Amino acid sequence: MSESPKGEMIPVRSPLSAKVGGRFPGIDADAIAKAEAALASLSNNFTQWLEEEITKLEKARQVVHQQGLNAENCERLYISAHDLKGLGTTYEFPIITRLAASLCRLIDEPERRSKAPLLIIDAHIDAIKAAVRANIRDDGHPVGKALAEELEANVNQFLAG
Repeated sequence: MSESPKGEMIPVRSPLSAKVGGRFPGIDADAIAKAEAALASLSNNFTQWLEEEITKLEKARQVVHQQGLNAENCERLYISAHDLKGLGTTYEFPIITRLAASLCRLIDEPERRSKAPLLIIDAHIDAIKAAVRANIRDDGHPVGKALAEELEANVNQFLAG
């Protein structure tokens, strides 16, 4: 007959549970409602702010066309695209978030930026501008979906080498 091992279990208190009393405080529904109301009150400005961000992206593109895809110019282009990636959905244009994310993916690695095809960069920027102009807000729109899928396929092909 084998004897079962003997031992003693010592429960260890988690440092986090000791700090918060073992439970996280509830989310303040009033604070969320206030934040949503504040965002809604600003929504009248979203289109203008979005157009300002697109203008920055367009200026960065023009510099790239004039001076080439050097490190500084590509960084400016990447930052503008990254800003749009973060703001598109906030400004009620999730398609812009998707398109800008695709552009960011194309030029996110500094070593690869100088090799990125200008044609694909331009296509992304033109698609972003067209989405706002035609009020294509998400990829539920057939044109928005087709644009996003085609651009993403081009980026995938370029990245695959």
